[in-house]
Amino acid sequence: MLIRRAKIKDCNFLTNLAYKSKAYWGYTEDFLQQCKDDLTVTKEYIEENPVYLMESDNKIVAFYSFTISERKLDALFIDPNYIGKGLGRMIWDHLLNKAEELGINEFTLDSEPNAEGFYLKMGAECIGSTPSSVFPDRQLPLMKVKVF
Repeated sequence: MLIRRAKIKDCNFLTNLAYKSKAYWGYTEDFLQQCKDDLTVTKEYIEENPVYLMESDNKIVAFYSFTISERKLDALFIDPNYIGKGLGRMIWDHLLNKAEELGINEFTLDSEPNAEGFYLKMGAECIGSTPSSVFPDRQLPLMKVKVF
């Protein structure tokens, strides 16, 4: 497995991976379409934020990104074909090291409700809830992570 900084040319791959990963949880096509803007990784986003991806045999299988100014983990997506194979722990360890490198000693994340258990297992703490950016009536677990 190789973990590297995302490049502009990776935008479409990352967007497709985010969509595929979100679909893994069994959401309706209508729900996923409404999430499409939030799942889109743009050229500007990659230029302005730390975005890192994991490759296996030259195929992108996972990625994560931070918003430094907000001290927030914006995204962590894993290709459904690789869920349960230890990649989550590998990329999590990388993102903790990267957060430390970036001077982030703690950060928050708005968790996909179905992924809350993963984040708790990785050491995150649920500190409340936050409204979804797509569906304001839908509450997402708000998690906090202390870096080392």
